[in-house]
Amino acid sequence: MDMAFITTLFIIGFMGSFISGMVGIGGSVINYPMLLYIPPLVGVMTLTAHEVSGIGAVQVFFATISGVWAYRKSGFLHKTLIVYMGSSILIGSMLGSYFSHFISEKGINLIYGILALIAVILMFIPRKGQEDKEDDEILFNKPIASSLAFIIGSISGILGAGGAFILVPIMLSILKIPVRVTIASSLAITFLSSIGATVGKIITGQVLLVPTLILILASLIASPIGAKIGQSINAKFLQWLLALLILATAIKIWLDVL
Repeated sequence: MDMAFITTLFIIGFMGSFISGMVGIGGSVINYPMLLYIPPLVGVMTLTAHEVSGIGAVQVFFATISGVWAYRKSGFLHKTLIVYMGSSILIGSMLGSYFSHFISEKGINLIYGILALIAVILMFIPRKGQEDKEDDEILFNKPIASSLAFIIGSISGILGAGGAFILVPIMLSILKIPVRVTIASSLAITFLSSIGATVGKIITGQVLLVPTLILILASLIASPIGAKIGQSINAKFLQWLLALLILATAIKIWLDVL
């Protein structure tokens, strides 16, 4: 593995984590297309869709640990919600990531293309949770919450994503969870999702050790910087920037698939 490839991976990991830190989502939705297209574009080693999703799963695992740790004393981690949605998403992501090695490259890219379009649409749906209530006052439909979490886990497990970019709008608009509780609890649920995805990807040999370590290092440095800068930038501008980035990669992937 040459120096040019290591440098390219570090820059991709840094950029992806910096952007995801600014906008407050897991890095996979950004890193997936960057890892797939940039290395061959600059003439270094090419990664397959399976390898990219394997690297992504481990990176999300490390990115969400720090997020959950930061919220541990906030009082916004809703235990019942995390138990119901977390256990379902864990099973779903483990199954999705395990069976992903039977899916073709084109199939994985197609799933990303569909998810990317959904992510863009969801970003512009007004985010309305309940007003911030006390923990024990928050009511939600447990069967619906568990079912949705299982579906999100299965799909995001295939891609090695945590599923936060779909989880957050669903918790706000369908389950009507208050905004602060959604942000904190979705991190914990995404963390559980990433455990399932990581285990499935490792068992099926889809995780490359050195590229994964480089990306983890880059994300640990870049994510906090992005989060800090993101607080002083207009949220609407960030939203449009991210939506355009995701839309551009979705179009590129759809052109390749078709």
